[in-house]
Amino acid sequence: MPPSRTMLLVGEGNFSFSASMSQISPDTESSITATCLQQQDEALRHEGAASNVQIIKDTGGTVLFGVDCTKLGECASLQGRVFDRVVFNFPHRGRKSGVKKNRELLKNFFLSCVQVLAEDGEVHVSLCNGQGGTPADQPRREWHNSWQVAAMAAEAHLILSDIHPFESEKYQSYKCTGYRSQDKGFHVAKALLHVFTRSPPYVSAQTLKVEEAVEGEKIQYNIPAELSDYIFRGFLCSGSVHPVRLAQDFLLKGLAEKWSVAMTTESIPFLIKAKRLQTCCRDIDSSHCYWIHPLQKDLDSDIRTPADKEKDQLTLSDTQGRTDTPDTLVARVCACSLDEDAEGESSVYILRPSLLPQMEELLTQKEKLINNAGSQREAGWNSKSVEVNKEEEPCGIRNGVTSLLFGISGLVFRSVPVNIWALPVFHELLLRGVFPSDCEPIKLLGQRLKKLLAPHGVSLITAQGGLRLIAQPMGLVGRVFSSKASDDISNVSITFSLNLDLLAVLLFSLPDWRLLWSHDPRLLKQFGPRPSPGTSFHPFSLFPEHFSFDISFWTGPTWEEKKFRAVVREASHGTVEQVKLVDTFSHPDLSQTSYCYRLIYHSHTHALSHTQALQFHKHLESLLSSRLQVTIR
Repeated sequence: MPPSRTMLLVGEGNFSFSASMSQISPDTESSITATCLQQQDEALRHEGAASNVQIIKDTGGTVLFGVDCTKLGECASLQGRVFDRVVFNFPHRGRKSGVKKNRELLKNFFLSCVQVLAEDGEVHVSLCNGQGGTPADQPRREWHNSWQVAAMAAEAHLILSDIHPFESEKYQSYKCTGYRSQDKGFHVAKALLHVFTRSPPYVSAQTLKVEEAVEGEKIQYNIPAELSDYIFRGFLCSGSVHPVRLAQDFLLKGLAEKWSVAMTTESIPFLIKAKRLQTCCRDIDSSHCYWIHPLQKDLDSDIRTPADKEKDQLTLSDTQGRTDTPDTLVARVCACSLDEDAEGESSVYILRPSLLPQMEELLTQKEKLINNAGSQREAGWNSKSVEVNKEEEPCGIRNGVTSLLFGISGLVFRSVPVNIWALPVFHELLLRGVFPSDCEPIKLLGQRLKKLLAPHGVSLITAQGGLRLIAQPMGLVGRVFSSKASDDISNVSITFSLNLDLLAVLLFSLPDWRLLWSHDPRLLKQFGPRPSPGTSFHPFSLFPEHFSFDISFWTGPTWEEKKFRAVVREASHGTVEQVKLVDTFSHPDLSQTSYCYRLIYHSHTHALSHTQALQFHKHLESLLSSRLQVTIR
């Protein structure tokens, strides 16, 4: 944030800090408003207070007496004003008050100060070493014996964005007072300054109504509500600086140094027919798919031409009949309603769990491209390298086969258990090439991937028919596998699938994959300069708290955990990072089973307080009762 122009200081004692700020701030446009709880006569009894007040006024500042920092919105002198920075140094309830009372003071202060804080403003709170309860305190107190400053700020939708030492030597005339309501100072050695900023608001899940052309047929359907925030975000668009795009660019550039790489520019639907999965992706568990029932089918629709498909492939419509194309990357939404059962394997459509079926279709359509690499652009492919690398001559062009990698990337969907590294949606990069069998293409590709990714913690493990890319703590981040290239046994088709989201987490040291989906502008601002892989991400939410709640309920004989976790993701706004089955009990006389789950709430993207987490949990109970007809215990 640029230098503050308006600062509000609360809880001042002798006004020495405000006076010091007035003297060291050369910006004449800055203004300081210093306040204290005491009335004027009482406040001026503090040693040096009168002279400090005069300094503040002489430098253009304002001094207010009788201001309660927990009721700033009620202060008549502050009505209609907002501040770029609100400062509270060494807050204390006075006299011999315990940690609980001081936590309450912090909580009420944060709830109050957001009423006078600018949208991009900061709140600065200085605490003695150990009071804050964060890992920055050394030594760190036990959690229950600290002031839990980050958790108290979260109650006001503020996130802890920075911590640094309190530079008492910078303010030479500052004399800390107020310890136990006396003129004695606090112990400021190793004191810490905590900087808080506003959290983006939580956005309720919506059901997106989408129309797509699937194999020449127009299909309208609803995207499940728990997936609504992942759709049409445009991370892979041209010119994007999102870390997922940067990860893809890094990989393609590295591969293009050895082989030609051509990425498709065609639009492809989210929806595929279930039978395509059975023929192309036998390793994907159908129970982990999102099964979709179309809202309506246009049975009279003709087969679309490539031009029609480019225009009609993805169209969003709202209830008023207005339409948006995906170029706007904005989806109009209809009210969240899931009265009909959108699950069930009787459906003939699924949200694509892999790009492999669509890769197969595109390559079939572009058979000419495989035989003649020169027609790439005419066929809708964008080449990342116009020549085959001469150093790879043995695996270059031979017997009409080129070492040209064809690529496609986009969102894929998996209805997986709720786990910290289980992604219900991620961006897959799928590449395929046909190589002579005797040049050991898997070995060559593995060596290249190892050179690119090993420095970032990725290991390559030989598996049946290919390679598995493994990283800790997330596990599998990609695969390389082979298959026959038509009937020619002298050639082999090599495909590799990479999870761009998890690779972006590794390349830029993100603490949580959910950060990739944050709407906070600070995310893209940090990646605006296009940092190279290995540049660590600087979190804008430090030390977010974990909250654990249990939920128990009775179910009927048709209980489906898949539906349960969908409701968990929706009700919690994605803040539940783990769901663990704690206990089950089947009633011996009734056709009912009791389940007890433990949910861990945690967010690196939003302020998550105990109050907010509890609200999400109560909302979950309500949705489970209404949608899944369970009985909460």
